[in-house]
Amino acid sequence: MPMNLFTRKKEASGSSPAVMKKRPFVPAERPKLSNDPLVRAMQARRFGAILKGRAKWVDHPDFKKTYDAAQDLLDAYFAMTPEGYVSIVMSIFDEPGAPERDVETEPFLLARYAVTNADYQYFVDDDGYDNLELWPEDIWPHLIDFKDITEEPGPRLWEKGRHHRDLADHPVVGVCYYEAAAYAKWAGYRLPTEAEWQMAATWRIRSSAHVNRRYPWGDALDSKFCNIWAAGLGGAMPVNACPGGAAPNGVLQLIGNTWEWTDSDFEAVDRDGRPVMGDTLLKVIRGGAFDTYFPWQAVSNFRSGMGAVARRHNVGFRCAIDIPES
Repeated sequence: MPMNLFTRKKEASGSSPAVMKKRPFVPAERPKLSNDPLVRAMQARRFGAILKGRAKWVDHPDFKKTYDAAQDLLDAYFAMTPEGYVSIVMSIFDEPGAPERDVETEPFLLARYAVTNADYQYFVDDDGYDNLELWPEDIWPHLIDFKDITEEPGPRLWEKGRHHRDLADHPVVGVCYYEAAAYAKWAGYRLPTEAEWQMAATWRIRSSAHVNRRYPWGDALDSKFCNIWAAGLGGAMPVNACPGGAAPNGVLQLIGNTWEWTDSDFEAVDRDGRPVMGDTLLKVIRGGAFDTYFPWQAVSNFRSGMGAVARRHNVGFRCAIDIPES
């Protein structure tokens, strides 16, 4: 489903492509990373990889100290989402009587913030695009297309393999589903399923209260709590902006700023019950973005599909991790 159906142009003041064309590009400095693999993983914020790879680090002289620090930082970066259940609308039109699919979700950890340009820079600098173990084999021929505007490996809007220095704390965009999944695997995490994402946004936990939030913060739209078109910013904000829009567990920007990739295939039918098909594999994106114009598309249960290799200016991602692994 093409994203231009869900967006509207506005005089830009943030980090939209229009703004970035006017702003002189200042490349982010290359971080100095250690040659020690464990220290390097810590510097690159690969906390999940450190915890998962415990067996190979155990003989390292600083293993205990580094492992404990990685655990503490993972607890700071991620928030626990309790078990619950969601009802996913399986029609492209959310109308009374539309087919739904009920899904139960297990407890899991969801990143408090979307992955930033600074986060993703470590993946690029660690030659993530050349590490074939991170990518499905049938995607290998497409890796040559995952380049920035200067033909270097990296997100579509970067230059010479670097992000804009002023946007270090902004969500990384211009990455396709496979790039998001490769980063998550490299860091020791995964992408959330759409059911998990919706559970975190609606907070439909099993309780007598039977809460099912329209927005992560409640049931009334407030443009101060989310960065959508009505907020008037015209571009993305830092990932820690709009603290009033946090979900009960502190997860920020599930609505607005950028759409987010999930690990789920987009399956839906039209009004006549016919499956919606794309030219390529469609993956579910959730949450809306800074240029989402229609308020009904910026709610916790709205879903859309995007071609898995699309690299749009308003689509980013966040990571998740299973409780047993953490």
